[in-house]
Parts: sequence; structure tokens; C-alpha cells
Amino acid sequence: MDYDLIIIGGGPAGLTAAIYAGRAKLKTLLLDKKTPGGQLNDTTEVENFPGFPEPILGPDLMNRMVQQAQRFDVEFKMEEVLDLTNAGSKRIIKTDEAQYQAPVVIISTGAEPVKLPAKNADKLLGYGLSYCATCDGYFFRDKNLILVGAGDAGFTEALFLTRFAKEIRMVVRHAQDDPKAIRAKDQILVDKVKTHPKVKFVWNAGVDEILGDKKVEGVALKDLSNQKISEMRDVQGVFVSIGHRPNTEFLRGKLEMDERGYIVTDMRTRTKMPGVFAVGDVRKFSGEYAQAVIAAGDGCIAALEAEAFLEDGKWGDHE
Repeated sequence: MDYDLIIIGGGPAGLTAAIYAGRAKLKTLLLDKKTPGGQLNDTTEVENFPGFPEPILGPDLMNRMVQQAQRFDVEFKMEEVLDLTNAGSKRIIKTDEAQYQAPVVIISTGAEPVKLPAKNADKLLGYGLSYCATCDGYFFRDKNLILVGAGDAGFTEALFLTRFAKEIRMVVRHAQDDPKAIRAKDQILVDKVKTHPKVKFVWNAGVDEILGDKKVEGVALKDLSNQKISEMRDVQGVFVSIGHRPNTEFLRGKLEMDERGYIVTDMRTRTKMPGVFAVGDVRKFSGEYAQAVIAAGDGCIAALEAEAFLEDGKWGDHE
């Protein structure tokens, strides 16, 4: 099945690319192994996407983008992409159901946060448990929070949350005197968090369970020195920052990636495989921010560049 453009992944980046491609009258197929929307499908309210003075539910925002793309005749298929190969002027996409080809492919498969291995965590995602402080911190004004993660990202999110929270307790899996307890390399950042009056540390502990039925009502912590469980009932929110995994396994050995699996592109979102772009959270640089508006900007750039490539066939060196 021939298309002008195939987009792999239906988050904000992929949907924005689809909207621009559809408006340019490109025959466009968007493939996603599940309902388009990406991580925003797990977000209760979005307050920082331009154009929405009132909060909008993440799934509602994504559904609007899907409808907008469909208005421009973009075709959607819920299929999992298994392979991408380069065949001269064509890129061949193999899914779990069929095979497609197009001269241009935009990869927008996103990245997923490493999940907290605690009981009830999946159930309360979006109901007091979050993997993004910059997305959800505003909703926790004057609340007591738990933050899991002792790397640079975790300390960055802790400092951000001090703008809103009443108190933040950082849960660290090592003893305080363990030189490996804090993995963050930015010592200035670490010192800021350590000396902040709103931040306290819980050492040598892990989150065993998120307490609550319909919202976070506390946490059960395990003391890793003796395996004893204790409950904290004065906690209204849990933020987790223990890393992300880009969804790029099916592309290993085909595209240039960094050591974490993020796809390397130039400033125009072009990979080193002619006709193949990478956008949004899956892209090195953009993935560091993991924001819908940045992903959407990537999608716009890639669609405009795809249109130009289809017209003149020029790829050129990375910029």
C-alpha cells in the first residue's frame, strides 16, 4: 500500500505532523499500536497547552487533534510497527498485520516513564500519582508530596515542586552515608534541594504501596534495612522520576541513537536515513523536556520538511 507519508505513533508530535501533512494534500497514514494520544491519554487535566484558557482533559485534547487530522483525510490504523527498512526511494514499514511503503516516514513513537513498582501505582496514575512535575505540579498547591528519584531529573522536579507544595519528602533507596545514594551529578542543584525548607529526605526506603481507592491518600514505605512497612497518611500526591525509556527497540541498528536509545537527528528533525524523521519524546533533545507543546513543534517541522523533501528529493548533510 503506497502513501506519500507514514507516521509511526499518534502522540502530540505525530498528530501535529498528520495535520500539517493532511493540509498539504499528502496521502498520509498514521500507525499506532493503541488509541492515538500517547502519554496525554493518561493525563487528567492539561493546563499548559496554548489556546486553552480552561483546563482540558488529556484524552479530550488528543481526540480533538485526531478529529482535526481526519478532517484533512489522514488515515488511521491501529497496528504495531515491527520493522522499518530502506529500499531505494521507498521506506518499507512492516506491522503486525500488513506492509506499507512511502518515500517519507516520521517516527513519533514517544518515550514511556519507568513505572514505579509499587502496589496500586497503575490504578492511581492521574489521580494523585504523576510522572511529570512540570505537567501536574500546579494541581498540588499546599499539599504534602512524596517524590521518588535521586537523579538529576528527580532533584530538578523536587525543586520545581517547591513552588507549589507544602512539603516534599524525597524517598531514596540508599542510606544517607552511602556515596551512591544520590545519583544526581549537578551538585549546585543537589545543594539547593537539600537546603530548601520544604524538602525532607527519607533514606534507605522504597515505596511499597500507594494508598487510596479513587485518589492518593498516603503511601506505605518499606525500610530496606529491615523490610518493615510503615504508612504515611499525610500524603496527597506522589511524583515519580526514575527515568524514561524511548520506544525505539524495533529500530535498533537501523538509526543512530544515543546510549539511552533516543534517536539522533539534526535541527530539522532529520535522521541519517534519507526520508526518515524523528520527532517528539523519542528524539534526543526533545525527549529531555517531554512536553506536548515541544512535541507538537517537532511534528510541524518534520511535516514541512517532509513536504520539501517530496518536492525536491534533497536530503543533504545534518545541520
